[in-house]
Amino acid sequence: MTATPRGDVVASAGARERSGRFGRRRRSALLTRRDKIVLAVMVGIPTLIQLVFIWIPTLLSVGLSFVRWNGIAFSDIRPAGLSNYTYVFKDYPPFWPALEHNVLWLVFLGVIATPLGLLLAVLLDQPLRGSRIYQSIFFVPVMLSLALIGIIWQLFYSQNAGLLNFLLGTAGTPRAVDWLGDSNVNIWAALVAATWRHAGYVMVLYLAGLKGVDPSLREAASIDGANARQVFFRIVFPVMRPINIVIIVITLIESLRAFDVVYVINRGTNGLELISALVIQNLVGEGQVIGVGSALAVILLVISLVPIIIYLSRTFKKDAA
Repeated sequence: MTATPRGDVVASAGARERSGRFGRRRRSALLTRRDKIVLAVMVGIPTLIQLVFIWIPTLLSVGLSFVRWNGIAFSDIRPAGLSNYTYVFKDYPPFWPALEHNVLWLVFLGVIATPLGLLLAVLLDQPLRGSRIYQSIFFVPVMLSLALIGIIWQLFYSQNAGLLNFLLGTAGTPRAVDWLGDSNVNIWAALVAATWRHAGYVMVLYLAGLKGVDPSLREAASIDGANARQVFFRIVFPVMRPINIVIIVITLIESLRAFDVVYVINRGTNGLELISALVIQNLVGEGQVIGVGSALAVILLVISLVPIIIYLSRTFKKDAA
């Protein structure tokens, strides 16, 4: 019995359908394999970079903080227990002034630089003509490296040819202030330089937060009779709580890892001692003490982890709730 033309058509259609399903499954399998490779590359390369440049050096620093070593021959490594930490806390004169300067750095950034960034954000959030240009001007320092910022302000503070002494009319005279050489004022000069950058960074974050505030909240508060100040502090600022937490953490970290500006000025000496600068002084150059430098690095790491852990714990608790 021969197949009818209609039967041939049905059989052919069924074969094409099965072939199409097989082809789609095959293409899907190929895409899945390709996606896995892309995902592995995208996750693996950053992870490898993190391991090589961050986690492995961190673990090595922790290990080296418990040994005595001149940094030359591995055969000279000797166990030291907690003696490096004991030396740092009891017998290392620059440590406590450096810790005080880090605290001063934190207070200055928190009380001066961060509110200044908030003020700039509030002003630039208004419908001002050319606000984009002003935002770019204030954001420029954020795009510059801290080392370059240190060089710029070093020229600004120069005793004989600096712009500041020129504006004061003391450049080239005995009355010219040595802004970076005088240990009584150089820490404040460095803080102003750090504020120049930090305020722009905070401004950008707060601008993003202000753009995300629901306009209806401001309208409702205005209808209820609240003035601009009350609207901001009672409605807008509390709504930006996630941004506030991020900025607090960033300010803490910036104050602890401050290094580039003071190291460019005078390598973190003569009134500009910071813990990060002491780490480099002990790890690099003549008279290096690897164990002491590593102990200082671990102390700085532990202090830095405290705000990060607090921030992450609060974030995870909020997500769980």
